[in-house]
Amino acid sequence: MKLDHFLLLALATAAVDGCVRERDIGSVDPFSELAKRSEGQLHLPHLSKFESMLLNSFDNTTVDTWAYYYTHGLHIAGTNRSMAQWTADKWAESGFTSSVVSYDVYLNYPVSHSLSLTHSDGSTWKASLEEDVLAKDDTTSYPDRVPTFHGYSASGNASAEYVYIGRGQKVDFQRLLELGVDLKGKIAIARYGGPFRGLKVKNAQEHGMIGCIIFTDPADDGNVTVAKGHKAYPDGPARNPSSVQRGSVQFLSTYPGDPTTPGYPSRPDSPRVDKSPVVPKIPSIPISQLDAEPILAALDGHGIAGQKVNRTRWVGALNTTYSTGPAPGVKLSMSNVMHDTYTPIWNSIGIINGTEQDEVVILGNHRDAWIVGGAADPNSGSAVMIELAKAFGKLQAAGWKPKRTIVLCSWDGEEYGLVGSTEWVEEYLPWLKASTIAYLNVDVAVSGPLPDVGATPELHKIAIEAMKKVVWPYKGRRDTSMYDIWKTLNGGEIEVLGSGSDYTSFLHNGIASLDVGAGGDGSTDPVYHYHSNYDSYHWMSTFGDPGFHTHVAVGQFLGLLAYHLSTDEIAPLDVTNYGIEMTKYYQKLKKYVAASQYKDLDAVSKLQRKARYHRSNRKLVKHLNSVYRDFGRGFVSQGGLPDREFYKHMLYAPGLDTGYAPTTFPGVTEAIDAKNRTRAAEFVERASNAIYVAAGILASCHDCDNPVVQEQI
Repeated sequence: MKLDHFLLLALATAAVDGCVRERDIGSVDPFSELAKRSEGQLHLPHLSKFESMLLNSFDNTTVDTWAYYYTHGLHIAGTNRSMAQWTADKWAESGFTSSVVSYDVYLNYPVSHSLSLTHSDGSTWKASLEEDVLAKDDTTSYPDRVPTFHGYSASGNASAEYVYIGRGQKVDFQRLLELGVDLKGKIAIARYGGPFRGLKVKNAQEHGMIGCIIFTDPADDGNVTVAKGHKAYPDGPARNPSSVQRGSVQFLSTYPGDPTTPGYPSRPDSPRVDKSPVVPKIPSIPISQLDAEPILAALDGHGIAGQKVNRTRWVGALNTTYSTGPAPGVKLSMSNVMHDTYTPIWNSIGIINGTEQDEVVILGNHRDAWIVGGAADPNSGSAVMIELAKAFGKLQAAGWKPKRTIVLCSWDGEEYGLVGSTEWVEEYLPWLKASTIAYLNVDVAVSGPLPDVGATPELHKIAIEAMKKVVWPYKGRRDTSMYDIWKTLNGGEIEVLGSGSDYTSFLHNGIASLDVGAGGDGSTDPVYHYHSNYDSYHWMSTFGDPGFHTHVAVGQFLGLLAYHLSTDEIAPLDVTNYGIEMTKYYQKLKKYVAASQYKDLDAVSKLQRKARYHRSNRKLVKHLNSVYRDFGRGFVSQGGLPDREFYKHMLYAPGLDTGYAPTTFPGVTEAIDAKNRTRAAEFVERASNAIYVAAGILASCHDCDNPVVQEQI
């Protein structure tokens, strides 16, 4: 491969698939394509005895009970030991051997904060920085409710003129510099959306800014706003205007986990490194739309008007022009005081041993939340996991025994930066790489009525088969499957995984991974109050999933996946699909760099041939399962990405400036973005080598060349 094939490098300003997926289907009925179907004509595939028993074991009333428990106690990372033990005990009641394991990690907690605006005439205004207490929502008044803050934010004071930076992407900063806006020494005010919040702070810091304020804009709520006639929560489905999105500002696209122990588990005696490569040096504070509006309005008429900036989603729905500023003599003064500490966090682990104990299926969900509630994030998933354990307990009582060991994991510290799962993977990595068939993740199981599935390619087929067996309760309907509505909404495409939840450490060690949940359409469904006090049991039971029926459907889907992955004689990993999906990635890459012939295309072709060949052989069961298990390890065999070695998968990684959303062939595309031809050539070679290593793992089935075996295939 020669770099002369890379043409038009100037066009390479945005990573492939490098935008956060923001679902917006407007007011279109997602069932319009299914309108001809009459009620009651749903035909599900035939279910086996244990499949039927598994699905019937999920009960929405007990899911409701588990959800209520998880959403009525403080469980921010490092404060939920009793909840971790409760989780382990519930799993033990269902026949799992359960325990709680701890890690000592770096976290920080809010002490105090303030934010005020000084106008050029000397008058001042002070931001509330609080969410309203609601009489209808009991947990919003709890005395231990969590203040609004950013996890891993720096402590500090800043007082200066300020600039609106849009969504805080690198391209937003490039545009501001093109327009001559002075950034150095200023405070940034950014809108949520687009890149992960920590990268907004990182970009501001790298441009010489001294603080960052991030707000939620009602433009992201589609048609479900007060301005468009809807009542605000708790009286209606629109966003409560005092809602604030908390969250971590770790630089997630560099590496997750404890910032002070990269690559090894955090124990009390673990050596600690400088955390500044992945946490900010400048203070940041999240605010509501109510607090944001007067700050933005004070910039009207100063700098460049929002429409003239001409950037994606720069102008929102507040009563302001979204001008850049700065406004002469208009200043923000911010103070943010955090308590830095090393403290235990707790992972709950439950195990059912299989007959083949060298093969393992892992299911995980995190338990920690930024607030007392966390009804959607993450405890819709936590409630599903308790119900799933109960369902597998019933299968065991009926005589079922898994072939492969099943491990349930309830992670702590996910919200700060996937801390609990990352530390656990770092500790047990040799065992995980030698034994794990797949990792299944459920985080926000339910924040709305529409299913989302992301997975590595070898899990696509089994995921689709499972979706066809689950009745999906969309707005009370019972005449459609999960597959029907998912295909209608997504066109039959399972999403590529980036980062942002606990599958990340598994994925980047070559373990087949899947993430499932259900959300709103971003335009017509009730607004989900992400990381707010209003992500509560009351919101969930009133607006998010009344009756908890969608919780049940997500649990049934996850249960079917776990059942087949742990029970089927041949591990249901469709390695052939890797070749198909890689060809799609490759076609995007070809268009991206305007190339004609690549060495790695030959590798993709070889991989497809190998995958098809071996998938047809069912005689060599034990060895085939090992091959299918280890196949994905090939893609992480070439080392990590530049300056973020944690991310080792050569086919996809979270975008350098997105944090969540994936980039395909990341080493190549990011080198092109940086106009680094030498590095681009290196990563074409490394991606190609990784594909050949994966193909070589398939080729390790030497008996497949035996003429007798050939005759039987």
